[in-house]
Amino acid sequence: MFSVRCLAPLASAALLLALPAAAEEAVCAPVAKVPLERHLRQLSLDLLGRPPTMEEYKAFQAKGSVTADDVRAMMKDESFYARMRNYHRALLRSNINSSVQGNGDYRVSGTPLSFAGNNSNSIRGGQSQRCDGEIEQDSCTAKLQDAHQDSSKPLACRDPFGVPLPVSYDYDTNFYQCRQLDVASTVPELKFADCNALKADATYGKYVNFCDNRYLASASKSVGYLCLPDPNKNTTNVLVPEPATGVITAWVQPPGGNGTLKLNRCKFDSSDTVGEWKVKSGSGCVFREGYVTTTVQPYWSTTTETVKVCAIEAQNRTTNPYSGLSCETSRFNSDRSCGCGDKMRRCEITDVHTARVAAFNEEPLYITDSVVRNDEPYFNILTTRRSFVNGTLSEFYRQRQGAGVFSIKAPADNAVLPAVTYANATQWSEYVREGTHSGVLTTPAFLYRFPTQRARVNEFYEAFLCKHFAPAADANLPSPDDICNRSNNLATRCGCNYCHATIEPTGAHWGRYAERSALFLSPDQFPRLDVKCRDCALAGNTSCDNECSQYVMQAFDGDGANSLGLLKTYLYRSADEEKNIEGGPQTLVKRMMETGDLERCTVKRVWNEFLGRAMTVEEQRMYLQTLSQDFAKNNHSLKGLIEQVVMSDAYRRID
Repeated sequence: MFSVRCLAPLASAALLLALPAAAEEAVCAPVAKVPLERHLRQLSLDLLGRPPTMEEYKAFQAKGSVTADDVRAMMKDESFYARMRNYHRALLRSNINSSVQGNGDYRVSGTPLSFAGNNSNSIRGGQSQRCDGEIEQDSCTAKLQDAHQDSSKPLACRDPFGVPLPVSYDYDTNFYQCRQLDVASTVPELKFADCNALKADATYGKYVNFCDNRYLASASKSVGYLCLPDPNKNTTNVLVPEPATGVITAWVQPPGGNGTLKLNRCKFDSSDTVGEWKVKSGSGCVFREGYVTTTVQPYWSTTTETVKVCAIEAQNRTTNPYSGLSCETSRFNSDRSCGCGDKMRRCEITDVHTARVAAFNEEPLYITDSVVRNDEPYFNILTTRRSFVNGTLSEFYRQRQGAGVFSIKAPADNAVLPAVTYANATQWSEYVREGTHSGVLTTPAFLYRFPTQRARVNEFYEAFLCKHFAPAADANLPSPDDICNRSNNLATRCGCNYCHATIEPTGAHWGRYAERSALFLSPDQFPRLDVKCRDCALAGNTSCDNECSQYVMQAFDGDGANSLGLLKTYLYRSADEEKNIEGGPQTLVKRMMETGDLERCTVKRVWNEFLGRAMTVEEQRMYLQTLSQDFAKNNHSLKGLIEQVVMSDAYRRID
């Protein structure tokens, strides 16, 4: 029940000289070990996350001790693997719930299924405005909902390319005050049964262009509303009709007014088409297309019933037929010609987003679990190409879903990715990713949770090297007049270079992974130098049609001026640092394996996890080197390291 703890010889000799004789005996005093029952309880709680059962207490009391074989048996229990997944969840901070925000802009909801939020402003002219759920798009000529629609010209339901045209119009209540028509009203301009009755009136017929029919669910019919510029808003309360006589076609600022606001009647005008059909923002009009019905279910559906979908969202184009711009990027949700694609694969609902985030959070834990469970070299968690997908991720990658929210390149070809149905969120299947991948360090969970190269370096150093970036205690900031303060390269800027001389070249290992996303910038699609981006930058077009966001498009110093059109990650890189970009995180792990820091840090973390505290200075002297060396000799077996820690005298000490 006792062991003897002695200080290192030199330290103990120095201490003996400084202590009275009575204290000498305490230096090598025996240390009481916890009794068998308490040791068993500690092991069961630490390894399995639960206290022992009464049967287990009795069995070990009869046996008289807990052996290494008993510890190994515990580490084959599913409870141990669950314990290790939680350990790695905390180590990797595997939670991107707050790191990926779509703000609902890529989601559809309601009946008919429709966009809501900001992107509805782009395609219909008003936030959260849906299509007209009472008019079928391809039967739009059978029903003219608005009295002000021009019936003298044939009404087209779609343009020549099949893009849905408006079937009705709403006046935007951000600009207009819309009041319901009612024959019982005491307001003269509202005392009408409907818009047609208003139109026929000699006095108030001038307002017909602004009489808005809207479907009222409680009445199960369309109801007329008179929409006039809101007198309660300072932007619209001074607008006057134009022309002054006859039927009003617009409301404008009076002569001498300070503003330039002009609200035209809502109608489809060919001038709104410039190469492609667009909605003018701030026009005060909501352009509502109709709905379509389809038996093709959205990928998240669990029924076989027909579905009503707004006609714009129901489209399935890969490019805009006018401009040729891709619909496979986030711009699809602001382009009236794109739609949600086959089975609505480009869109999502709230449950889809929640399921995807949950799956991304779990992926690195399945990688670590496979390494620990198979007793592979522990640092395979940082280098293996093996990964796992459930139904949510399988369809996300294979069907190219979620173009608007997640910027992620599929980690393998469809022929390699396991085909798991979307509804099967609990079945995780193993596969091998492309050669650019490196363990948990290239999973979307890691890349989104640590969105910049510097954040990724910091997490790697903290989690796996037990090192932190902080200036030296005696560091002094240089004079503000020192020219090196103005260096845009943080690796050389005075006051910053103490940390960034390491951070910047180390961060280059993630140089082929875009920041604030998990997109792999493959060399064939994103060459080191893009001539088109360079030419755009030289011409002053810093966005280059939003196609050069990953490239240097502005010069802030001499290096920047010489680097226009260069992939951003190559800016300020030396020849050796460029090798880090091409080598990826694998080369970083390989280099760190040569220093011994990975082994020492893992020993410290396991010690802290199972003893509930960090190693003391004395314990580092007594255990750190030995445990690290044994860890390396034992093929970096995490189970073997844990076994050594929980069977050590330090783990069993009463104090």
